Amino acid sequence: QVQLVESGGGLVQAGGSLRLSCAVSGRTISIWSMAWFRQAPGQERGFVAAISSDGGISSYGDSVKGRVTISRDVAKNMLYLQMNSLKPEDTAVYYCAGTRAYNTTKPYHYNYWGQGTQVTVSA
Repeated sequence: QVQLVESGGGLVQAGGSLRLSCAVSGRTISIWSMAWFRQAPGQERGFVAAISSDGGISSYGDSVKGRVTISRDVAKNMLYLQMNSLKPEDTAVYYCAGTRAYNTTKPYHYNYWGQGTQVTVSA
C-alpha cells in the first residue's frame, strides 16, 4: 500500500521560512516524478514544484520561482520543499504527489497523493 504523508506546515509570518517534508512508503520514489501542489479555499489545486524521477530536472511555478526549492532523499524515500520569503498569498494546503510520468506539472498526471499540510502565512 502506497502512502504519502506530509509534515512541516504551520503558521509563519510573512518573510519567514518553512520546510515541508513528505514521507513515502510502499514504493520507491526513485522511479517516480514527485511534486508539490497547493490549494487555497475556493481555488483550484495549483502547481508549486516538481522533480523528475532521475532527479535531474526541477520545475517551479511562476508564483514561487526563486523562493522555493524542491529536493528529495531517495535513500530515505523523502521529498522536501524549502520555502523562503513566504507571502500571505502562499497560504494553502500543500500536497505532495507522485507519478510514473516524467517531469509533469499537471495534477491529473499524478496517481498518488498525500493528505496535505496546512501552511498559513500572516501579514
